[in-house]
Amino acid sequence: MAQKDYYQTLGLNNTATAYEIKRAYKKLAMKYHPDRNQGKKDTEKKFKEVKEAYEILSNTKKRSAYDQYGHAAFEQNNTNNGFNGTFTSSTSDFNDIFGDVFGDIFGGHNQRKNQEKGSDLQYNLTLTLEEAVHGITKDILIPRLEKCSSCYGTGSHNKNTKNSCHSCNGQGQIQMQKGFFSVQQTCPTCHGTGTIIQNPCKICRGQGRIKKSKTLSIKIPAGIDNNDRIRLNKEGEAGQYGANSGDLYIQITVKKHPIFDRKENNLSCEVPINFVIAALGGEIEIPTLTGRINFKIPPETQSGKLFRIRGKGVTSVRKAYPGDLFCKIIVETPVNLNDSQKNLLKKLGKSLKTDHQGKNNSPRSKHFFDSVKRFFDNLTA
Repeated sequence: MAQKDYYQTLGLNNTATAYEIKRAYKKLAMKYHPDRNQGKKDTEKKFKEVKEAYEILSNTKKRSAYDQYGHAAFEQNNTNNGFNGTFTSSTSDFNDIFGDVFGDIFGGHNQRKNQEKGSDLQYNLTLTLEEAVHGITKDILIPRLEKCSSCYGTGSHNKNTKNSCHSCNGQGQIQMQKGFFSVQQTCPTCHGTGTIIQNPCKICRGQGRIKKSKTLSIKIPAGIDNNDRIRLNKEGEAGQYGANSGDLYIQITVKKHPIFDRKENNLSCEVPINFVIAALGGEIEIPTLTGRINFKIPPETQSGKLFRIRGKGVTSVRKAYPGDLFCKIIVETPVNLNDSQKNLLKKLGKSLKTDHQGKNNSPRSKHFFDSVKRFFDNLTA
């Protein structure tokens, strides 16, 4: 049975921030926690699903792997996925839900120097439908701020030219009194680093970062869809003064295909046939993303008829089985007829009229005109 998408389990989409993931987890964990639903096996199961989803999505490396490969990233008896096969509940789990509520609001219990993480970046990557369905490796060029190789991101010409900030005494934060509350803020003098650079690096001018472009080889997993995002951990801009780098998001756009439309795992297309095949039946070739296949059109096929060819759709990132191909039949009216062809059609038209005025040959027309007659009869009644 297919595993439920972790984002759906938390009621989120795959662009959710870390804060949104944590907030959704707290809300659902409170709702389904076994201590609040004693004796209810279904809520215990849901709590386990929520907890498992949060443990993956709250971890940047695990989330990056899941965004690229889905549940397959944690299969093949992978023992490093952070889970075990048993489930236990205790009041400590319940307390953990609230453990950092005040930390989210007032800055947490353990204060440390505020090193600003580097900015996240986004790269818009356009793919053909074939590339998205089958997967591909793309080389992309990313302009970004990287750690200065001269000062190793410190911003200082040498290690001995940093002094403790006099404004915050090296803490990186200062206390400000606002009414009854004491509020901590980032020190405006050292910008949270706790130090002042006396002899700045000449290459980066004390910033610890320089502008560079880097070529990355990006593996696009088979089955990725339009508007999906791939997250590359720590491939964004370098943080200030040696802080962690941000992340790089690859935003996927799939070009419109001349034949196929995609909706989730299914493909659809329109297949034109002439009215002879539509009336008498016959065998035609139908295109798929892996080649052409022969398909039998049954006699008396009407325009707009939808045929389903199983397993000829897309195998998505998160589902191991392929979708289907839906073919809509369009009966094409012939054009540019010569005189001989026109005469043949006229003879066919006359023969259809002589057969009970075409009642047997055009049942939909008969039903339509009978309905029209009843409509006008009711108006004049």
